[in-house]
Amino acid sequence: MNKQAVIKSIEAEQTKSDLQEFRAGDTVKVQVRVIEGDKERLQAFQGVVIQKRGRGIGASFTVRKISGGVGVERIFPLHSPNIAAVDVIKRGDVRRAKLFYLRKLTGKAAKVAQKREVAAPVPAVK
Repeated sequence: MNKQAVIKSIEAEQTKSDLQEFRAGDTVKVQVRVIEGDKERLQAFQGVVIQKRGRGIGASFTVRKISGGVGVERIFPLHSPNIAAVDVIKRGDVRRAKLFYLRKLTGKAAKVAQKREVAAPVPAVK
């Protein structure tokens, strides 16, 4: 086996396939595994995804939240074993892939509009 085949096989083992699909602008809750001493617990980090970058095993995403009036950003490797789950809370309606402009906004201006779900048309009864 050549080097590339070995690398691909190792990446295939490490890649998560059970992740929920999300995009920039979505509000997500990331369940992070935290180890304190000999105990392990899950810690939630909820915020807006401002970017997704990379692909394959090296993919990552950045989540931004406001905590105590201060903006906090955290970068998560997408396929990290320390991430237990990524749950989408709200779908955001944005036209950009990178939402760095949110860093300059404060208050209600920093909110991302929620994507509206289109209902299926009701068939006419004859």
